Amino acid sequence: MKKGLRLFIILFVLVFLYAPILILILYSFTNATTIGAIRGFSMKNYVTLFTTPELRSMIFGTILLAVGAAFLATILGTMGAIGSFYSSRKAGTLINSLNEVPVINADVVTGFSVCILLVVVLGVSKDTFIPLVIGHVVLCAPFVYLSVIPKLKQMDSSIYEAALDLGATPARALRSIVIPQISSGIVSGFALAITLSLDDYFIATYTKPATFDTISTYVVNATKGSQTTIKTALWALSAVIFAVVVLIVAVVNIRGTKDTAKERAGA
Repeated sequence: MKKGLRLFIILFVLVFLYAPILILILYSFTNATTIGAIRGFSMKNYVTLFTTPELRSMIFGTILLAVGAAFLATILGTMGAIGSFYSSRKAGTLINSLNEVPVINADVVTGFSVCILLVVVLGVSKDTFIPLVIGHVVLCAPFVYLSVIPKLKQMDSSIYEAALDLGATPARALRSIVIPQISSGIVSGFALAITLSLDDYFIATYTKPATFDTISTYVVNATKGSQTTIKTALWALSAVIFAVVVLIVAVVNIRGTKDTAKERAGA
């Protein structure tokens, strides 16, 4: 009875989480203009998605922003995690606590704060994309930190100390010893940062140039308009994003499983 109840709860949660996404994907392959009636199979939404210059430009700009911000956030988050790990206990605890604030903090507060600091106080123009990139780096870096810290704690720190004893400089030991051992955490943090950047709406709204749209801001604005063709093409875009996220998660998990197997084999 208990086993059956557990199975029912798991299935209910899975259906609750994935049924809306699967329905949206199903409708992306139809001629339907609204959710409710399926009129037949069609690839027109995907054709519109990849042939409309406005949509292509928006997607390319969003991906470029996500990769660039994730790259910078991964560098900062990894450096912060390494610095925290090799700091004193009090300093490490303080850094961990400070890192939790932007993670818990609402995105709308972060976006508004970045906008005030850079645009109002420092006078940086939003047309330069600098506020938008910095806002996304601020959003993503703490999550990279959280991805790298566990790998540092699992690492055999004696190897790093042995490298120093054998004459390696701290920088050489960091590149040759520490980075390879935490690489899976860095890759996971980078993938998570890309996902967060793609998903962000509030920070982009406050910091983006007026002529630029990310996927999130474009979708919100498009759903308010009357262009049915664009709206249904966004169903296809949602399906593509979901497929890419599933692929990234699968790759990261497979890589993590292989790394764990290697660590156990080495032990």
